[in-house]
Amino acid sequence: MNSLLLHIAKNEWKSLLRGKWVVGYGLIFLLLTDSLLRFGGGGPEALLSLSNVMLLFIPLVGMIYGILYIYQSREFIELLLTQPIDRKVLFWGLFVGISTPLMLAFVVGSLLPLAWHSILMTAAAPSAMVLGLGAVLTMIFVSLGFLFGLAFYDDRIKGFGFTIVVWLFLAILYDGLVLMLVFTFGQYPLERFVIAVSMLNPIDLARIMVMLEFDVSALMGYTGAVFNRFFGSSLGIITASGMLTIWLAIPTWIGLRVFKKKDF
Repeated sequence: MNSLLLHIAKNEWKSLLRGKWVVGYGLIFLLLTDSLLRFGGGGPEALLSLSNVMLLFIPLVGMIYGILYIYQSREFIELLLTQPIDRKVLFWGLFVGISTPLMLAFVVGSLLPLAWHSILMTAAAPSAMVLGLGAVLTMIFVSLGFLFGLAFYDDRIKGFGFTIVVWLFLAILYDGLVLMLVFTFGQYPLERFVIAVSMLNPIDLARIMVMLEFDVSALMGYTGAVFNRFFGSSLGIITASGMLTIWLAIPTWIGLRVFKKKDF
C-alpha cells in the first residue's frame, strides 16, 4: 500500500515538473525574497514583508491549484479507479503528489536567498516560523481546494466562484469584520471572543503568530495586547499549533470521505 501511494505521488511530481509552472512558482518566491532582502531593509523587515505576501498568495494558489487539478484530471482519476486501487490510497497519493511540490517550491525558493544573505544565521527563529507557516498553509489550502473540487465536481463555475469567495473572505474581509465587532462592542469584555474567532481562520492565526514573533503586536492596540497575553504563552503556542493541525486534518478527512463515496 505504501509503495503504491509513493508511486502515485511520484507520478504527480513528474507531471508537475514537466509542466514547469511549479518551478516558476518557486522562482517567484526566490526573486521576491532576494529583492526584499536587497532593497527592503534588514532581515526582520524583509521577512515581515515576505510573510504579508505569503499570507495572501499561498492560500489563493493552493486552493486554485487543488480544485483545478480535480477538474483537469477527471479522466485520469476515473481511469485509475478502474484499476484494483483502494480509493484511500489513491486520494492520499494524489494529495501528497500535488501538495508537496507546492510546499517545497515555496520553502526552497524562499530559503535560498535567506541562506546566501546570511539571514538564517542572524534571524533563525523568524525565518523558520515564516517558512514553516507557509508550508502548513500550502497543505491546508490544497486540501480545501481538493474538497471544493470534489464537492462541486460537476459544476466548475460554481467551484471556482466559491473558491475565490472563500479566499477573499478569509484573506481580506475576515479581519475587517472582527475589528468592526470589536469597535462596536468595545464596552464588553471580548478577550475570549476575539481569541476564539481568530482560531476560525488559518490565515488570521498565521498572521497573529508572525505578528507576535516580530513583536509588532503593540501596533494593534487592544487586540494586540489580547493576542500577546494568550499566544505569547506556552498554552497559546500549543493551542495555535493544534488549531492549524485541525485546519489541515478536517478538510483532508472530509475530502477523503467524499472521494471514497463519490460516484465518478
